[in-house]
Amino acid sequence: MTTTTTPGRARRTAWVTLLAALVLLAAALPILLSGGPSGGRALDPEDTSLQGGAALARLLQAHGVQVARVETPAAAVAAAGPHTLLLVSEASLLSRDAAGRIAVAFGDRLVVGSVPYLDVLAPGVRRQGAARTRSRAPECALPEAVRAGHAYTGGVSLTGPPGATGCYPEGDGHTLVRYTEDGDTVTVLGDASFLTNLRLAEDGNAALALNLAGARAKLVWLAAPDDSAETGGGTDEEARSLGDLIPAGVKWAVVQLAVAVAVAALWRGRRLGPVVAERLPVVVRAAETVEGRGRLYRSRRARDRAALALRAAAADRLAPRLGLPRTATPEEVAVAAAARTGRDPEPVLTLLCGPPPGDDTALVALAAHLDTLERQVRDS
Repeated sequence: MTTTTTPGRARRTAWVTLLAALVLLAAALPILLSGGPSGGRALDPEDTSLQGGAALARLLQAHGVQVARVETPAAAVAAAGPHTLLLVSEASLLSRDAAGRIAVAFGDRLVVGSVPYLDVLAPGVRRQGAARTRSRAPECALPEAVRAGHAYTGGVSLTGPPGATGCYPEGDGHTLVRYTEDGDTVTVLGDASFLTNLRLAEDGNAALALNLAGARAKLVWLAAPDDSAETGGGTDEEARSLGDLIPAGVKWAVVQLAVAVAVAALWRGRRLGPVVAERLPVVVRAAETVEGRGRLYRSRRARDRAALALRAAAADRLAPRLGLPRTATPEEVAVAAAARTGRDPEPVLTLLCGPPPGDDTALVALAAHLDTLERQVRDS
């Protein structure tokens, strides 16, 4: 059956579409002018945004570590004690004089990110250059890093004083440097993103953060001051409802969106005809599709294509278990799988990247070996 569209119907459709677009634009305009939602306070132990550190603070508290959030160097010095560790991040606001007072008050320090006055907080540590932030292996004997395994580090490549331990190498330096001076432990990392709520659950980030920040019974976390508490001249004791926290532009946007939905419902509702029953397309089970493709490969003796499909599927399943991105090559997956299972890399490379099998028996054996490799990686 063919349908024709009259000029009048086309004009009405164009006007309704234009009206709906104008309503949506008016609804979105207040949000765009308001600047969008706040990005949160970076590396703050009380902030639950993606850049905050609330997840790490809760993890430390669950392991019995007291987390003391301070906003000024003076408060940090006042909170210092014999069994405390100071966490200084790139979000901490420091002057050279304040950094000097903190370095004297605190023995053990954890310095992460692009912190100013590194020569005062960690004497002897030097920045070598920028380092791409990515998942890295520790490649050192530091117990905290060895237990954590791969971690999301980078930012800046560092070198330490004589006797320092470097982990997660980058070029001629390392992205983690630790040294001990007069019985005090100073740890410096070139990037702080592994501490955030966004990255904490990836790789061994949580383990590394817990091992480093939870080394003492009390952690003094120097965060940036919360400016939002100073606006309006109010106090923290004033009760604020959920409606008070919603910007005015959002309320108007909700009203306008409701009007747009009502208009669209009336427009489309008049054009809906009676329900028409029609036969659904044939449903083919996934198993039948796989079996059909397998029979097609067998009829054409396409063992090379079948082996390639088996290896590619195995590499795709192994990559996330090994902490690798989906774009990792089969060679990278093979090397990582060999390291995880403790096997010789050469047979694993041949298994994932070798030549196609010569007969059906070899193809079946290849599938069995791939299953065994996946099981070993999963159980390791």
